[in-house]
Amino acid sequence: MTSTSTEVDVDEENEKKCKHFHEFGLDDRILKAIAKLGWLEPTLIQEKAIPLLIDGKDVLIRARTGSGKTAAFAIPLIQKILSNKQTQTKQEIKSLILTPSKELCKQIYEVLVDLTIKCSRDVRSIDISPQISLDAQKSLLIETPDIVVSTPSRLLQHLKAGNLSLKHSLETLIIDEADLVFSFGYEDEVKQALTYLPRIYQAVLASATLSEDVLTLKKLVLHNPAILKLEEPPLAPPTQLAHYTLAAEENDKAAILYALLKLHLIRGKTIIFVNTVDRCYKLKLFLEQFGIPTCVLNSELPAVSRCRAITQFNCGTYDIIIASDEKALDEEHVVKAKKGKRRRDKESGVARGIDFQFVSNIINFDFPLDVNSYIHRAGRTARGKNQGTALSFISIRERPLLEEVEGELKECYGRDTLFKTYQFKLEEVEGFRYRAKDAWKAVTRIAVREARLKEIKQEILNCEKLKSYFEDNPKDLQSLRQDKALHTVKLQSHLKDVPEYIVPPTLKRLMGMGKRKRKFDRELASSGATATKSKHQARASNPLISLAIKKHKKSA
Repeated sequence: MTSTSTEVDVDEENEKKCKHFHEFGLDDRILKAIAKLGWLEPTLIQEKAIPLLIDGKDVLIRARTGSGKTAAFAIPLIQKILSNKQTQTKQEIKSLILTPSKELCKQIYEVLVDLTIKCSRDVRSIDISPQISLDAQKSLLIETPDIVVSTPSRLLQHLKAGNLSLKHSLETLIIDEADLVFSFGYEDEVKQALTYLPRIYQAVLASATLSEDVLTLKKLVLHNPAILKLEEPPLAPPTQLAHYTLAAEENDKAAILYALLKLHLIRGKTIIFVNTVDRCYKLKLFLEQFGIPTCVLNSELPAVSRCRAITQFNCGTYDIIIASDEKALDEEHVVKAKKGKRRRDKESGVARGIDFQFVSNIINFDFPLDVNSYIHRAGRTARGKNQGTALSFISIRERPLLEEVEGELKECYGRDTLFKTYQFKLEEVEGFRYRAKDAWKAVTRIAVREARLKEIKQEILNCEKLKSYFEDNPKDLQSLRQDKALHTVKLQSHLKDVPEYIVPPTLKRLMGMGKRKRKFDRELASSGATATKSKHQARASNPLISLAIKKHKKSA
């Protein structure tokens, strides 16, 4: 379908032509919505893409995650619909947005809602990715919204069922995260869906890379496109995103993570990545024993639960998410499918494309399996102009993967070194290591399996039985926290506290322990207590030390 294309390199050093959104000639209602969102000026990719799309050109947008690609195609799409409303005589579905996951569909739909808040009667959109019955969504499609957001497989189901017709009405097709569409297994669905579309329409592809899959899609849907390439590395610059490695063998990773969290060396909103769903639950149950609440983003859970988890995390309901990388999930899914066990939702995507907001830290508990996976993981932080940190635990077995990632990123950044070594002396936290070893062993395969089944059953119950209630009482939805304890491992209350004796001396001042102890000693001294007495009382407050003292007295 394509013959030639025009490449436009978007260079940050180029002088901006449009420094304000009103210079694009946008409808006042869109400008008011943008002002309400607090967007002061367009990003680089928006500056280049919006005029081209308003002019009706096909565009391939390649820009790193967090660069504002969604608004780059959503704003001109809404402008186009509003402009055509003046001469349009019949309400029809004019635009189609495809993404590889339900989470992304919901995210884009919410952006559309925000941008059309001042013109919601004139521009209506719908997200048909949720796995409810086709008949339930058919009634919504009969009303012919202006924009339909969907995954390729869900769209094809509705097209085959005759629930929507696009052959004579569609004017714009947008495929977001185009580099992931085929890797999610949608190649056949996309090709079939295209047969239901008209021959001529404006098309947009948005992608973080220009992979072979993107080039294949380009040939299928684009006609004489302008190719916008944001001339910068795929991740934020090192001044904004710091990359650290921490040497940790498999048996020590859990102890190090426990120490980092309990000693408050990791602060702010954090996403911890592992390579399988089982590892998600094992890590959640491990941290649960120390009173550290976490949320697991699990592809086996209902889509509503996954989207709610992301929303609550973005709103600050909880600070730690444990997520699985899609590539590793695919490999795990193949093994389980052969054994006839649980099947995951292939339309789920956690590591890629999701706009987690104000994430301070990314922790690779398991190092990603390839360069793209690392880029998508690290891209969840340092978004926009925010600072971020990516910390990777590296075992000897994972070092070749690190060298591969570092080699490719060095070329992108033009630097000799990118990854810094995180200074952490494991021997100084031997007390944490001792506790972590027993807690990690306590999380057995049976406990993990029970946790997975328990959460799935509970979330399905929440979604089905409480759906109508929460429609009438939306504020009560906040009570369904996603970071509640699963209780499939026996909890010991004393593990939630960090006794002073296991804290490294260099960190006691940071945690304020020295001040608390001196204050405690002064209070005891003022009441006539001796320093010896205060020392024994302080120690006796910890059950582990109390037990050691008793054993020592018996042996004496």
